[in-house]
Amino acid sequence: MNDAEIIQSFDTEKDKSLKIQLQKVEGLEKCMVILLSGYVDTYNSTFFQKRITTLIDAGYVQIIFNCAHLDYVSSTGIGSFTAFLKAVKSKGGDIVLLSLQPKVYEVFQLLGFANFFTIHDSLETSIDFFKNKGVPIVSQTSVFPKIFSCPICAKKLKAPRPGRFRCSECKTILVIDSNAQVSLG
Repeated sequence: MNDAEIIQSFDTEKDKSLKIQLQKVEGLEKCMVILLSGYVDTYNSTFFQKRITTLIDAGYVQIIFNCAHLDYVSSTGIGSFTAFLKAVKSKGGDIVLLSLQPKVYEVFQLLGFANFFTIHDSLETSIDFFKNKGVPIVSQTSVFPKIFSCPICAKKLKAPRPGRFRCSECKTILVIDSNAQVSLG
Protein backbone atom coordinates (compact mmCIF):
# COMPACT_ATOMS: atom_id res chain seq x y z
CA MET A 1 0.00 0.00 0.00
CA ASN A 2 1.52 3.33 -0.99
CA ASP A 3 1.24 6.52 1.04
CA ALA A 4 -1.45 8.02 -1.21
CA GLU A 5 -3.63 4.95 -0.60
CA ILE A 6 -3.27 5.41 3.16
CA ILE A 7 -3.96 9.16 3.11
CA GLN A 8 -5.54 10.58 -0.03
CA SER A 9 -3.31 13.20 -1.72
CA PHE A 10 -0.43 12.56 0.73
CA ASP A 11 2.13 12.14 -2.07
CA THR A 12 1.17 15.22 -4.08
CA GLU A 13 4.04 17.35 -2.78
CA LYS A 14 7.70 16.26 -2.54
CA ASP A 15 10.84 17.64 -0.94
CA LYS A 16 14.34 16.43 -1.82
CA SER A 17 15.74 17.11 1.67
CA LEU A 18 13.07 15.18 3.61
CA LYS A 19 11.52 11.87 2.63
CA ILE A 20 8.38 10.83 4.51
CA GLN A 21 6.96 7.29 4.30
CA LEU A 22 3.89 5.96 6.06
CA GLN A 23 3.38 2.54 7.61
CA LYS A 24 0.12 1.46 9.26
CA VAL A 25 0.20 -0.48 12.52
CA GLU A 26 -1.85 -3.68 12.65
CA GLY A 27 -4.46 -3.65 15.40
CA LEU A 28 -4.25 0.09 16.14
CA GLU A 29 -6.49 2.01 13.77
CA LYS A 30 -5.34 5.48 14.90
CA CYS A 31 -1.62 4.59 14.90
CA MET A 32 0.85 5.37 12.12
CA VAL A 33 4.59 4.92 11.83
CA ILE A 34 6.20 7.78 9.91
CA LEU A 35 9.64 7.00 8.54
CA LEU A 36 11.71 10.17 8.17
CA SER A 37 14.86 10.35 6.03
CA GLY A 38 16.97 13.48 5.57
CA TYR A 39 16.59 16.55 7.73
CA VAL A 40 14.00 19.02 9.05
CA ASP A 41 14.98 22.69 9.08
CA THR A 42 13.60 26.14 8.34
CA TYR A 43 13.47 25.51 4.59
CA ASN A 44 11.40 22.33 4.62
CA SER A 45 9.44 22.67 7.87
CA THR A 46 6.34 23.99 6.07
CA PHE A 47 6.33 20.90 3.83
CA PHE A 48 6.80 18.68 6.92
CA GLN A 49 3.99 20.42 8.82
CA LYS A 50 1.54 20.16 5.89
CA ARG A 51 2.19 16.43 5.46
CA ILE A 52 1.85 15.52 9.13
CA THR A 53 -1.15 17.82 9.69
CA THR A 54 -2.89 15.97 6.82
CA LEU A 55 -2.27 12.74 8.68
CA ILE A 56 -3.52 14.09 12.03
CA ASP A 57 -6.63 15.57 10.36
CA ALA A 58 -7.33 12.09 8.93
CA GLY A 59 -7.57 10.76 12.50
CA TYR A 60 -4.10 9.34 13.07
CA VAL A 61 -3.32 10.63 16.55
CA GLN A 62 -0.99 7.87 17.76
CA ILE A 63 2.14 8.70 15.82
CA ILE A 64 5.51 6.97 15.89
CA PHE A 65 8.20 9.02 14.16
CA ASN A 66 10.94 6.57 13.11
CA CYS A 67 13.96 8.87 13.14
CA ALA A 68 16.68 6.28 12.42
CA HIS A 69 17.48 8.04 9.12
CA LEU A 70 16.78 11.60 10.26
CA ASP A 71 20.21 13.24 10.17
CA TYR A 72 19.43 16.72 11.47
CA VAL A 73 16.65 18.73 13.13
CA SER A 74 16.86 22.50 13.59
CA SER A 75 15.04 24.44 16.29
CA THR A 76 12.33 25.13 13.70
CA GLY A 77 11.98 21.38 13.14
CA ILE A 78 11.63 20.80 16.87
CA GLY A 79 8.93 23.46 16.86
CA SER A 80 7.10 21.35 14.26
CA PHE A 81 7.32 18.22 16.44
CA THR A 82 6.03 20.25 19.40
CA ALA A 83 3.07 21.53 17.35
CA PHE A 84 2.24 17.94 16.34
CA LEU A 85 2.39 16.82 19.97
CA LYS A 86 0.00 19.58 21.00
CA ALA A 87 -2.38 18.70 18.13
CA VAL A 88 -2.54 14.96 18.89
CA LYS A 89 -2.72 15.42 22.68
CA SER A 90 -5.82 17.61 22.22
CA LYS A 91 -7.40 14.67 20.38
CA GLY A 92 -6.43 12.05 22.96
CA GLY A 93 -3.29 10.90 21.15
CA ASP A 94 0.44 11.00 21.66
CA ILE A 95 3.76 10.89 19.82
CA VAL A 96 6.72 8.53 20.17
CA LEU A 97 10.14 9.41 18.77
CA LEU A 98 11.86 6.18 17.72
CA SER A 99 15.57 5.59 17.15
CA LEU A 100 16.77 9.18 17.47
CA GLN A 101 20.29 9.72 16.16
CA PRO A 102 22.61 11.00 18.92
CA LYS A 103 23.08 14.43 17.29
CA VAL A 104 19.29 14.81 16.81
CA TYR A 105 18.64 13.80 20.41
CA GLU A 106 21.24 16.32 21.52
CA VAL A 107 19.31 19.15 19.81
CA PHE A 108 16.10 18.09 21.59
CA GLN A 109 18.04 17.92 24.86
CA LEU A 110 19.85 21.25 24.45
CA LEU A 111 16.62 23.08 23.68
CA GLY A 112 14.88 21.42 26.66
CA PHE A 113 12.35 19.38 24.69
CA ALA A 114 13.60 15.82 25.29
CA ASN A 115 11.46 15.49 28.43
CA PHE A 116 8.25 16.43 26.60
CA PHE A 117 8.43 13.48 24.22
CA THR A 118 8.26 9.73 24.71
CA ILE A 119 11.45 8.31 23.23
CA HIS A 120 11.97 4.61 22.49
CA ASP A 121 14.67 2.60 20.80
CA SER A 122 12.53 -0.23 19.39
CA LEU A 123 9.38 -0.33 17.28
CA GLU A 124 7.93 -3.05 19.51
CA THR A 125 8.10 -0.92 22.66
CA SER A 126 6.73 2.06 20.72
CA ILE A 127 3.70 0.06 19.59
CA ASP A 128 3.25 -1.39 23.10
CA PHE A 129 3.18 2.17 24.44
CA PHE A 130 0.01 2.81 22.39
CA LYS A 131 -1.49 -0.64 23.01
CA ASN A 132 -1.22 0.14 26.73
CA LYS A 133 -2.87 3.54 26.14
CA GLY A 134 0.33 5.48 26.73
CA VAL A 135 1.21 3.75 29.99
CA PRO A 136 4.28 1.55 29.72
CA ILE A 137 3.59 -1.72 31.51
CA VAL A 138 6.85 -3.42 32.29
CA SER A 139 8.06 -5.53 35.14
CA GLN A 140 11.46 -5.12 36.72
CA THR A 141 12.48 -8.65 35.74
CA SER A 142 11.72 -8.17 32.04
CA VAL A 143 13.43 -4.77 31.79
CA PHE A 144 16.73 -5.18 33.63
CA PRO A 145 19.47 -5.65 32.79
CA LYS A 146 18.80 -3.06 30.07
CA ILE A 147 21.01 -2.75 26.99
CA PHE A 148 20.77 0.76 25.52
CA SER A 149 22.71 3.28 23.45
CA CYS A 150 24.12 6.41 25.02
CA PRO A 151 22.02 9.31 23.63
CA ILE A 152 25.17 11.41 23.16
CA CYS A 153 27.82 9.10 21.68
CA ALA A 154 25.71 6.01 20.75
CA LYS A 155 27.96 3.60 22.70
CA LYS A 156 26.09 0.42 23.70
CA LEU A 157 25.78 0.27 27.49
CA LYS A 158 24.25 -2.11 30.02
CA ALA A 159 22.35 -1.01 33.14
CA PRO A 160 21.79 -3.76 35.74
CA ARG A 161 19.12 -1.73 37.57
CA PRO A 162 17.50 1.74 37.67
CA GLY A 163 19.77 4.58 38.77
CA ARG A 164 22.48 6.99 37.68
CA PHE A 165 25.30 5.80 35.41
CA ARG A 166 28.23 7.33 33.59
CA CYS A 167 28.81 6.49 29.92
CA SER A 168 32.15 4.70 29.65
CA GLU A 169 32.87 6.41 26.32
CA CYS A 170 31.86 10.09 26.62
CA LYS A 171 31.50 10.26 30.43
CA THR A 172 27.96 11.69 30.21
CA ILE A 173 25.85 11.03 33.33
CA LEU A 174 22.68 9.11 32.48
CA VAL A 175 19.62 8.34 34.56
CA ILE A 176 17.57 5.19 33.97
CA ASP A 177 14.19 5.03 35.67
CA SER A 178 12.31 1.89 36.75
CA ASN A 179 10.66 1.68 33.31
CA ALA A 180 14.13 1.69 31.66
CA GLN A 181 13.66 5.17 30.20
CA VAL A 182 17.03 6.84 29.68
CA SER A 183 17.59 10.56 30.22
CA LEU A 184 20.53 12.81 30.85
CA GLY A 185 21.36 13.24 34.51
